[in-house]
Amino acid sequence: MNNQHYCFMACDSDYEGASIVIFGAPYDGTVSYRPGTRFAPSAIRNESFGIETYSPYLKKDLEDVKVFDAGDLEFGFGNTRKVIDEIRDMTAKIIANDKIPVMLGGEHLVTLGCIEAMAIKYPDLHIVHFDAHADLREEYLGERLSHACVLRRCHELLGDNRIFQFGIRSMTRDEDEFAETHTIQVKYSLEGLDNVIEQLKGRPIYVTLDLDVLDPAYFCGTGTPEPGGVSFMDLMKAVHKLNELTIVGADINELAPHYDQSGMSTITACKILRELVLTIK
Repeated sequence: MNNQHYCFMACDSDYEGASIVIFGAPYDGTVSYRPGTRFAPSAIRNESFGIETYSPYLKKDLEDVKVFDAGDLEFGFGNTRKVIDEIRDMTAKIIANDKIPVMLGGEHLVTLGCIEAMAIKYPDLHIVHFDAHADLREEYLGERLSHACVLRRCHELLGDNRIFQFGIRSMTRDEDEFAETHTIQVKYSLEGLDNVIEQLKGRPIYVTLDLDVLDPAYFCGTGTPEPGGVSFMDLMKAVHKLNELTIVGADINELAPHYDQSGMSTITACKILRELVLTIK
C-alpha cells in the first residue's frame, strides 16, 4: 500500500475510527480497447478538491462521516491473478474489521477481487451492477480474467439471480442468452430499480458502478464509450435510492481521465463517489 497520497476530499479519518475505507486499485492490464484507467484513482483524488464536501441532494457532508482513504495498492506487471489476489486480501482485511470497502478502479476486473472476499463473509451476497456492458463473456481472446468477463466470474461465485444489471446496452449474443437465464438484467435504462430495491432489502449488497453506464455526452473519459447511456442526474438519483439497502461494499471503475482533456469526466466521477459514500453512510 502506498501511503504517500492525497486523500479523497475530507476522507482523512484514522483507520481505527473509520466506518468506510477507500482504496485504489490502479490496474488496466486486461482492457479490451483503450487503456488508461490505472490513472483514475490519483486523478479522482486530485480533482476532488474542485467540488464541495457537502451534498445538497442528500443534505449530508463528508466532513461528518468517518472515512479513511488508504491510498492505492501497488501492483507488479504481467500477473493478473496476483493483482486480483492482492485486492481480495485488502478487501478481506477491511471487512474483517467490520468496515465497508469502497474501491476506486482501475478497469472493471478489479471488482472480482472484492467479490472473492465478500462472498466468503456474506454467503447471501447480491450485486447491483451499473454498466454499459454486460461483462458476461466466458472468455475474451482466450482469457477468462478480463474486464469483459468480470461479472461472469462473479456469477460463478454467487450463482443464479444474484446479479442485478442496469443500463446494459452492449453485449454478444452469448452474453444476452446467458443473462436471460442467470442474471436479472435491465437493458438501456435504470428502470425497475425501485422494485429490485424492495426485493433486496435486508440482504448484503455489493454495488459495482462502471462509469461508462453514463452516456458519452456526459462522460467521455473512458476506454470503451457506448452511445445511448443514462444521464448524470438519472445515475445520481439511482445511487441515492440505494440508501434503502444494506451496502457492504462498493466500487467505481473505468474512468480513463486522459480521454477527456476538459477534466469533466473526472469531476463527474468525484461527484458520483461523494454521493455513493454519503449514501452508504
